[in-house]
Formats: sequence, structure tokens, C-alpha cells
Amino acid sequence: MTVSANRLELLQIADAVAREKVIDRAIVLAAMEDAIAKAARSRYGAETDIHAEIDPRTGELRLSRHLLVVEDRELDNPATQISLIDAHRHNPAAQIGDSISDTLPPFDFGRIAAQSAKQVIVQKVREAERDRQYDEYKDRIGEVINGIVKRVEYGNVIVDMGRAEAIVRRDELIPRETFRPGDRIRAYIYDVRRETRGPQIFLSRTHPQFMTKLFAQEVPEIYDNVVEIKAVARDPGSRAKIAVISRDSSIDPVGACVGMRGSRVQAVVQELQGEKVDIIPWSQDSATFIVNALQPAEVVKVVLDEDSERIEVVVPDEQLSLAIGRRGQNVRLASQLTGWDIDILTEHEESERRQKEFTERSTTFMEALDVDEVVGQLLASEGFRSVEEIAFVELDELTSIQGFDDETATEIQSRAQNYLARIEAEQDARRRELDVADELRSIDGVTTAMLVVFGENEIRTIEDLAGCATDDLAGWTERKGQETTRHKGILDGFEISRQEAEAMIVAARLAAGWIEALDEEEEAAEAEDPSATADEAQTEQDQSAV
Repeated sequence: MTVSANRLELLQIADAVAREKVIDRAIVLAAMEDAIAKAARSRYGAETDIHAEIDPRTGELRLSRHLLVVEDRELDNPATQISLIDAHRHNPAAQIGDSISDTLPPFDFGRIAAQSAKQVIVQKVREAERDRQYDEYKDRIGEVINGIVKRVEYGNVIVDMGRAEAIVRRDELIPRETFRPGDRIRAYIYDVRRETRGPQIFLSRTHPQFMTKLFAQEVPEIYDNVVEIKAVARDPGSRAKIAVISRDSSIDPVGACVGMRGSRVQAVVQELQGEKVDIIPWSQDSATFIVNALQPAEVVKVVLDEDSERIEVVVPDEQLSLAIGRRGQNVRLASQLTGWDIDILTEHEESERRQKEFTERSTTFMEALDVDEVVGQLLASEGFRSVEEIAFVELDELTSIQGFDDETATEIQSRAQNYLARIEAEQDARRRELDVADELRSIDGVTTAMLVVFGENEIRTIEDLAGCATDDLAGWTERKGQETTRHKGILDGFEISRQEAEAMIVAARLAAGWIEALDEEEEAAEAEDPSATADEAQTEQDQSAV
């Protein structure tokens, strides 16, 4: 079959566009068919159902009009319908509801129709190109790519990646670095999103994972998963800390990352515009890890508070500025790296605080037990922190204190118990004054002092306690950027954990009848996922309220 020049040209255009835009040739042909059909409707009528078909082998164009077969009396739009009698002339087997295809003769496109067709083709091809870009890059999030700077707009760098464009926003660039059109750039793909103007590929040079990927390219042990980077903290363009661990005891993870004469780490530093990198051995022990993270400062002592994830670090007086770093940089990066809030004290400050606590405890014992200063200080120096400890400790521990005989120890413990009984009576009177129900005493872990605090916070019945959330009792921590804010709970100061607060709420909901006790199988499942209890109970409470 001889193919006309027009038909060959049609196929050549489709092939050229498909190659240039890197999309399927069939998509381009489909766009052409839609454009031609739209142009044909401008001639035959907008309501006409016209279809265009282009043979992908020969380029032959076929136009047809589709008509719906209807009863003769129901024919009201000849542009889209055909009577059954007329349909039988085209196809004797036609039935009501069928669609009849009526071939249309070729026609010349006018200028307006041709322009409209062009717009349709351009739009369809652009949509296909956007889909192709999105599908190609959505699975490449987390990769480091190389590109060429195409232009710079208001500080944002537009990068040509060959088959797509990406953007490095101004806040994702390392401070003080500049790029010009034509410069080569390496960056990390951290997000790919569909937007009105097409898929947007977002790159970053400040993302912590950018450093991780750079080390993976420079250190074969990381690429082979022999050495693992467990955490990264960056102050882009200034300083960074990475924590590494080796899966092979014969390989030093820090040495592998540093390289011979620092060659490996220097390659990363050079890419990051001179950003200093501290490479730290990761440890499963939180205290050891935090001490390592504060390098190069020396640490004398650490005190961990695992419930609030805070740690107190004591350093020599002359090491304070080194531990904190310039503008708090060292301690801030160490906190980001470990996930702990770090408080730094000098040995002098820690000594003063210990002395203050010792004085306060001694004074408390003197007033509560009606003893002189020597006895109060003696009890405090033996490690007793509260009157409760003295009241309920084994008598042998008191008699073992130098200068305490059995009679003295018994008298001191008796005074401690009498003091607690007096305080308990005062608190119970205050509890009744606040109209706090006796039934709240049945909740495990609830003390009379807590009942007073409950009353002061409008919690007076089992139902009131059952309606509380864990955050209401234990408080919560909110992290915004580099700052952490601690919001106090009702029971702050009673040293109860979130698990204990949650257990009180669940017990109250059981007592109130809001939830039912778990059987043995459910208890076993709950042991695997203890966090679900309060949430499920809250859901049941909400449903019952509805």
C-alpha cells in the first residue's frame, strides 16, 4: 500500500515528539486523535460524537461519527441519535441502544481549528511528560543526584537533571554557598510532589541524609553495610556529628570513615563547603553514647532521667565552654544526635547543688523529727532523701548508723511515722474539704496527697479521673525545632511515670464501668502492645457518650 506524504509526516511528527519528550509514541498518537476529533466537532457541531483513529503503521486517518440507536418516536437530536429504521440501512442487526459508526469524509482544517488542535496536542503531551517525570522520580527519593545549574531565581537554584528539572530552595542550600548557571551541583532528593504546574522535585544540600549518602559513596564499608551510620546531626556549613557502628568487630567504624590520613572524611568536608565533621562511635548504652557525643569535651559524671529523656552531664570547670561549644553548638548537636535533652553543669555548680540539697534534707529532718542539726545532717549524709524512707526502712539500717543504738533508732522511726500520720490526717481533712470522693482511694497508686491535688484540679469522682488523658496527669514534652518545652501535668512532683498514670486512668474506667476487664488471652495481647489500652478505653468512652 502506498502511503501519502501527509500520512508519513504525521507519523514522523509523532515519533519526533515521543523521542524528544521521552514518552510513549502511542500517547502522542492518542493526543493527535483527540485534537483532530475536537477540530472536527468545530465543523460538524459541538454535540456530535466524533472519533478520530490514526493507523500506527500507515498513518492513515479515519474520522467517524457515533450515533445512538433509538425508537423512531424518541428521535429528538439527529446529531447524536439515529432511528432504528435508518440504523438498519447501515447494519441490519442493529438494536435499540446500540451505537452506529458513520464514516465522515476528509476535510480541510481552518486556522482556528488547527490552532485549537495544536493546543490539545501540546496539553496532552505535557501531561504525559509530567506523569513520566513523576513516575520516574517518585521512587528515587533518598538518592543523591548530580545536575547542572540552569538558573537562579530569588536565591532558589533550578537544576537541570537531564530528563527533568528540580529545585533547591534557598533554605536547603548550605549558608554562604553560591551557584551560577552552568555550575555542577550535587544534592539529595528529599521530596517529589504533584503540583498544578507539574511534578516538583525538591533537592537539599542541608538534609542530614545528604551527609549519610556522601559517606556511603566515599566509604566502601558503609556501602557494603559493614559499617552503619546510626544517627546524624548537622549545623549546615559549620559543624556536624555522625554516630557509626561496625557489624564486624575487626573493623574500626571511626577509622573506616576517616580513611587514610583523613582522605575519606576530607572528600565529604570539601563537598559540604568545609563543614567540620565529628565521627563518634555509637553505643547502645545511652550514657556512654552521650559522653561520646559531647567530644571533644571530657565528662566527669552523668545522671539520666529516662522517663523525661533528660540527662545531666558534669564536666570539669575548665571544660564548660568546650562542652557547650560556640553559641551552644556542641551540646545542641549532641542533643540532636542522641535524642536526649542535655543539661551541662560544672563540678563547682554540681557541688553547690549537692550542698544545697543536703542542707534542705537536713532541715526537713530536723523539723519533721524534732532532732538537732547533727542528727539531721547525719541522716542526710547516710543517703536518706525523705521522711518516708526513714519511717518504713528496716530498723537495722538505722541502728547501723554510727552513734545510733536500738532505742535511738526506734524513737526516730516512731517520730517519722507520727509525722507522716499527722500529715496524712491534715491532707485527708483537706481532701474532704474539697469534696473528693472516698472511692478514689480504691485506685492503685493514688495517695491522699494526690487526692488533694485532684480536688484542686476539679477531679472529685471516679468518672472525673476516668475522663482524664495520660498527658493530663503526667504532662507532656513538645519539641519545636531545636527547642523542647515541658508542659506540666496534674501529678507533677509525685515522680510517677506515664505508664503509672495510664494505669490509674484505666483502673478508674474499669471502676466506672466504661470498659470491661480483659480475659487472659486479651491480657497476653495487651502485654505485647500496652500502649493500646488507654486509646481503646478513650474510644469506648466517646462511643458511650454519643
